[in-house]
Amino acid sequence: MLSGGPAGGYGVQSPRILIVDDDPNLLVLLADQLRADGYETATARDGVEALRRLQSSWPDLLIIDMMMPRMDGLSLAREIKARADLPIIVLSAIDAGDSKADLLEEVAEDYVTKPYHYPELRARINRVLRRLGDKVPRQSLVLGPNLTLDLHRREATVAGTPVALTPTESRLLYPLAANLGQTVTTETLLARGWAETEDADPSYVWVTMRRLRQKVEREPNRPVHLQTVRGVGYRLVPATSGDDPATAAEADPT
Repeated sequence: MLSGGPAGGYGVQSPRILIVDDDPNLLVLLADQLRADGYETATARDGVEALRRLQSSWPDLLIIDMMMPRMDGLSLAREIKARADLPIIVLSAIDAGDSKADLLEEVAEDYVTKPYHYPELRARINRVLRRLGDKVPRQSLVLGPNLTLDLHRREATVAGTPVALTPTESRLLYPLAANLGQTVTTETLLARGWAETEDADPSYVWVTMRRLRQKVEREPNRPVHLQTVRGVGYRLVPATSGDDPATAAEADPT
């Protein structure tokens, strides 16, 4: 998805960021700040204008306000995700904890509260772009006869049935797929999934992995693909011809 990045390195061409906000002063200021750091920027004053821009080209990342006329930010984000898995950072004056959690779970990669601190916003943009730089194939990742992952579409195919993945589930699967067969620490997964959350706890990873196994494993308590490395983290592995959920791994509630 990325076409390149600023010095420090995403490549030759800079990532393209579309900023969507009904505050014209913020649009000018933030666009200038991002361009000074080497990003290409475009702006839209509401969701309708943003969707028109998406008809001609797709950015690498969107920064979206929630409260806008004609089409609010949540409706816009849902429409975007229905078209393509473009990463979204919410930039909003709404600071309700439940709203943040719901948005991050459904449509957003991160959430920044206005008035924003630009160095923090820039760091969060870079974190999202680094995640997208994981070397995960754009094509389907076939892990066995009963499981295929399409992370760029946030979808798994389980025994022939499509299963939707949430943004949080996808964020955890990216580093696991990029390091197929190798152990990824719980700390790394926690940082990928909840970098924006203060006092994030390892139990967040455990709960999400349990939910993922319910979706993609034939027997979630005896996982074949999403395996625990006790005391360290997790690994994602392809099935082998001899794999059987009854014997592939010991019962594993986490």
